Amino acid sequence: MHHEALARAGSYLRAALISATAFSVIAAPVAPAFAQDSGDASNSQEHGSSATVTPIQHIIVIIGENRTFDHVFATYQPKHGESVLNLLSEGIVTEDGKPGPNFHWASQDSAVQSGSYTNAPSQKTPYQTLPPAATDGARSVAADNNPPPFATVTAVAALESQIQDGLPASDYNLLTTGASGLPSGSVDTRIKNAAAPPNGPYQITGPKMPYDAYTASPVHRFYQMWQQTDCAVSHASERNPSGCLNDLFPWTEVSVGAGANGSPQPTPFTDLTTGEGSTSMGFYNMAEGDVPYFKSLADHYTISDNYHQAIMGGTGANHIAIGTGLAMYYSDGHGNIATPPADEIENPNSQPGTNNWWVQDGYSGGSYTECADPSQPGVGVVRNYLKSLRSHPDPKCKPGAYYLVNNYNPGYFGDGTVNTSTFTIPPSSVHTIADVLNKHDISWRYYGAGWDNYVKDPSSDLGGIYCNICNPFLYETSIMTSATQRTEHLKDVPDLMNDIAGSTLPAVSFVKPDGLLDGHPASSKLDLFEAFTRNIITKLKANPALWQHTAVLITVDEGGGYWDSGYIQPLDFFGDGTRIPAIMVSPYSTGGHVSHVYADHVSFLKFIERNWRLETVGRETRDNLPNPTAYANNPYVPTNSPAIGDLMDMFNFGPDHDRGNDRDDGHDQDHGNFH
Repeated sequence: MHHEALARAGSYLRAALISATAFSVIAAPVAPAFAQDSGDASNSQEHGSSATVTPIQHIIVIIGENRTFDHVFATYQPKHGESVLNLLSEGIVTEDGKPGPNFHWASQDSAVQSGSYTNAPSQKTPYQTLPPAATDGARSVAADNNPPPFATVTAVAALESQIQDGLPASDYNLLTTGASGLPSGSVDTRIKNAAAPPNGPYQITGPKMPYDAYTASPVHRFYQMWQQTDCAVSHASERNPSGCLNDLFPWTEVSVGAGANGSPQPTPFTDLTTGEGSTSMGFYNMAEGDVPYFKSLADHYTISDNYHQAIMGGTGANHIAIGTGLAMYYSDGHGNIATPPADEIENPNSQPGTNNWWVQDGYSGGSYTECADPSQPGVGVVRNYLKSLRSHPDPKCKPGAYYLVNNYNPGYFGDGTVNTSTFTIPPSSVHTIADVLNKHDISWRYYGAGWDNYVKDPSSDLGGIYCNICNPFLYETSIMTSATQRTEHLKDVPDLMNDIAGSTLPAVSFVKPDGLLDGHPASSKLDLFEAFTRNIITKLKANPALWQHTAVLITVDEGGGYWDSGYIQPLDFFGDGTRIPAIMVSPYSTGGHVSHVYADHVSFLKFIERNWRLETVGRETRDNLPNPTAYANNPYVPTNSPAIGDLMDMFNFGPDHDRGNDRDDGHDQDHGNFH
């Protein structure tokens, strides 16, 4: 590897050693060189045929919650001949999770930010030790009347008989274990050196913290992530042209917020104000047995170490992106751009006399931003940053439109009635991939665990575990106003199991676990998401004829505010954000390959559109971006930015079809942290 020492002179700058091979450009992936194996492709659009350009006739995406790539794959070691960019390969940590020789590459700063918002504060000071690691909302005790975790397997079985959310009976015990035994917001004494962690990433698990444990959840919202990643052209280098340093994660956790009605920052100000501390710097250790099922899948199938959350921030906006190809704006309920209530508009400027304590934050209601108007709080800073980049990405903001950048309820309930409650985005006419698939008679379904109970009563305890903000089609008028569309396309997990067993799986499937099994920190666990996923993969393999033509993308919605060392490519005003896990499981993705091609959630749409020869979702959506090209010794940074892949490189369909710009030519070993 050609690493140089990391220097600090007010900001991090990495000077790259560019060898002669650096200017060898690897081309974008080419179309598969084989014929379709289902029908006449020339008729696929005109007559609605299900013909595909690859052997994949069924594509499934399973979406968990809130984990970055380094958080999960920090110490993953791929098979011989493959390379990966993670904390271990960069020398940031060692195989046993301790600080490595390049630990300082991941060091974090505190900052001073008063007055108008900035995404890259100039007054920064390195932490001597990080703020304490806190418990936040991690489940404290086991009790049947306050799950999870439950006190007994009997109580779990009683609930599962009502929700049938995809957890096998052999794994019911996972819902009875992992309670912290600690008060919410206290120092998490299960973590080694929790009171004063060293300045860098630290292993969560250890003698007092098993892998099967509920842990804290870092801050993960839109303008906060712009601060966490600390992007500025003044930080840029050849290896890191976006200039995102990822060096303000704990500081953003402990400083940002706004109470109800814009309440002032608490005094005295402490590092546990938000209850999270430096949770963002925690990681699991695969080398010591953590995350065993996903490691097994990575060893046998294909992973990406360059797949990103599409939108800076949290759950709702990222699920919307995987449906729409970008974002959704406030309207009058009839498709016309409108202005939301003032108390629902984000204002990330600091309140007077505070350090980064915002006027109007997502916690207290603000989730819309008028990103076409540079005079709006926070907007001008991000737009100026984009304008300063060599790639000059288009912000992609409609004039007058207020875009949803955090979490609000969809405009419809499951039965098609309009949701008129507070903090709800009105019914939307924004186009989604569902409209494209419907136009061409390509079958699709969104399987959300808990859907049936949600339709019956969304306010009930059973209906409440369904993730309504995760269903991008629950926002959309063209789907939700049609009983036929709702009945055919919006389903529960038992329907998924029946469709797999009966070979009636649609061409395109979106699968979402409920709040118990989605792996969300604090409220769920990674091993529960692993169990949910394993059950689906097992059922698919039990139907060999179906499995032979099926691919499953396992990912999460967003990084959840956890730190990551990977490169971030600015595509528009909304993102991208940090790297997140992505595993492609199929008969055509075997071998333990690691793809380095830059991708995000909209890459899933690009795969669908390419595989079924469909048009893009819209004129301005990200699925119009080209596939990336990259220098051979730096495959993580597209040279034709903005660009995202179409996931074809994660497959091997035969000797006439290579993996695109991730071909192993001996020049992709020169990694490097992107500070």
